[in-house]
Amino acid sequence: MPRQALFAGLVVDENDRVVETAIVGDEPFYVVDDAGFRRHIPARDVDHQVLGHFQELMKGSEGYVSEQAAKMLGQEDIFTKALIENQLKNMDQQLDALMQQGIPEESRAYLGMLGFKVIINVHGEIVKIEQPGAADDGGGE
Repeated sequence: MPRQALFAGLVVDENDRVVETAIVGDEPFYVVDDAGFRRHIPARDVDHQVLGHFQELMKGSEGYVSEQAAKMLGQEDIFTKALIENQLKNMDQQLDALMQQGIPEESRAYLGMLGFKVIINVHGEIVKIEQPGAADDGGGE
């Protein structure tokens, strides 16, 4: 069970209002204001949609992404690239760990400053993901 909403502060409703988060029991929720009614949407559902979107974007480009990540780390050796590429190809196994650990607050703040945001409707469905430097395809998820 995730301990927090992965994209807290980066999820907005269709009126561009930041969606609150709440913990009920031990489960995190995104809370969407639907004309005064506070709809609690399991964070896991929204977070999985966003992570699935990222996974689709990287599919087939693991080699390039791992090469660029190794450069950013300053470790451009073949072993580091292979390790990163393997992690990307087995991303499904990494998602549960990410859901447990969460994204550090500083990283979420940085993503927000870059213009990253997830727009959801009152049912928790992704309407659009705005990504810095990504071409607008005019569609949602």
